[in-house]
Amino acid sequence: MIKGFIAGLVVANAFEWFAHKYVLHGVHRKGQTRFSPVPRTMQSHWEHHRIVRKTAFFDQGYVEGLRNWRTRNEVGSLVAVATVFGLAFYPISKSMSAAALYSTAKYFYVHHRAHLEPEWAKKHIPWHYDHHMNSNQDANWCVTRPWFDYVMGTRVISSAELQEQNPLGITLPAPVATFLTDGINRFFPAKWVENPRNTRIKGA
Repeated sequence: MIKGFIAGLVVANAFEWFAHKYVLHGVHRKGQTRFSPVPRTMQSHWEHHRIVRKTAFFDQGYVEGLRNWRTRNEVGSLVAVATVFGLAFYPISKSMSAAALYSTAKYFYVHHRAHLEPEWAKKHIPWHYDHHMNSNQDANWCVTRPWFDYVMGTRVISSAELQEQNPLGITLPAPVATFLTDGINRFFPAKWVENPRNTRIKGA
């Protein structure tokens, strides 16, 4: 049961990375606008980007709730994803199905709170703060945890302040976090916008 739930979390994180990169941002096309299979969702997401760049990461749309078309679009998309994955996994593993539903709810909570409380976001999900406020917005695709950004080589850290304690994005005892970070960085190193010399892992 636990293995199935963990497997579901991994799949959800992989999908989070994939959907953010290819659906929400769209695919570059030479001489044309970006392509997304869901263009209205891509439009909503880029509008979200434009707003938070102007407001130091804050998005008023989440205050407005479902009155805001972008929030309605996000909620509708998440309900569709939860339904598809929840039903698809159910015959295979009820635990994976539960993980899909949990991950969808967590995504909405984390993304919602992050853009209402920018300082909370900087502390708890710095990879997503980097996604919006970094000079390169085509990186740092994960929102809830940075797992697949490390796996895919797309975690780009802009400053020591925005370096998570460890690549799992889960607070751990400092020695464990340092050991884990060193081990993962041997195979899946994060990239840096600036030289990270003389920096230490948070909490170490």
